[in-house]
Amino acid sequence: MPRSVPRCPFATYPSTTATSGGARGAAKDVEDKAEQVADHPWMEKAARAGVIMSGVVHLLIGWIALQVGFGSDSESADQSGALSTLAEAPGGMVLLWVGGIAMLALMLWFVAEAWFGSKRETDTKGLVKHAVKSVGKAVVYAALGVTALRFGTGNSSDSGEKTSEVTGMFLGNPVGRVLIAVAGLAVIGIGVYHIVKGVTRKFEEDLQATGGGNVGRAVVVTGVAGYVAKGLALVGVGVLFGWAAIGADPEKATGMDGAIKQMATLPAGTVLLVVVGVGLILYGIYSILRSRYASM
Repeated sequence: MPRSVPRCPFATYPSTTATSGGARGAAKDVEDKAEQVADHPWMEKAARAGVIMSGVVHLLIGWIALQVGFGSDSESADQSGALSTLAEAPGGMVLLWVGGIAMLALMLWFVAEAWFGSKRETDTKGLVKHAVKSVGKAVVYAALGVTALRFGTGNSSDSGEKTSEVTGMFLGNPVGRVLIAVAGLAVIGIGVYHIVKGVTRKFEEDLQATGGGNVGRAVVVTGVAGYVAKGLALVGVGVLFGWAAIGADPEKATGMDGAIKQMATLPAGTVLLVVVGVGLILYGIYSILRSRYASM
């Protein structure tokens, strides 16, 4: 058997408790530095710029929806169509780069909010709700930021086609079809949440105590109309996902573009698309105005 090495009676050895305490202290230092970065004024400015870029994208989607309502089918009525329109505008590539980086900064801000903001919650339910909401928004802005940067480098893509491709991977088996149906129900739920948030003006809670002054009437009006319109569009997206799951047809699950173009085929499709298009434009204006008042 190997001999044990004798311990020197005069030497001091770090205890497990001390080592653990040192590790905790180092972790706390890292956490404090991360919180300082998240609270830095330049991070806040970049995050607010990301909110503005999101507003511009919604403005363009709303404009494309109006064009679809009046018979045009030139652009995808979703983020890829909006970013493509932006890329073709003078100085659009620069704006895509600036906006893409800003939305990634906004994504980092929501990640930090998920961690540090959750610590302010006093009950487990509130903590989970806060974390899930912040992480969900972080994922959305990460995807939008990366997509904007791809368009900024000239690598355009059709989000509707990508949605169909991903959906097609799941529709080949019963379990996958159930998952797509569940995803559709979830999107419908998010859409209904947007509608309720707009009608009840619950979004005003996100605009309080920000140091940006009193919230103007224009912010409230555009917020109500914008949330309701975006909710209607999301309900349409969710219905298409459910339709795709029932018929095992991935071509039906084409995201926002498919939902808006399906609305055009309804008896009152033009009227509905005018309402949704104008609403999305107002949501874009609300987002731009919100960049001043949003809690950050």
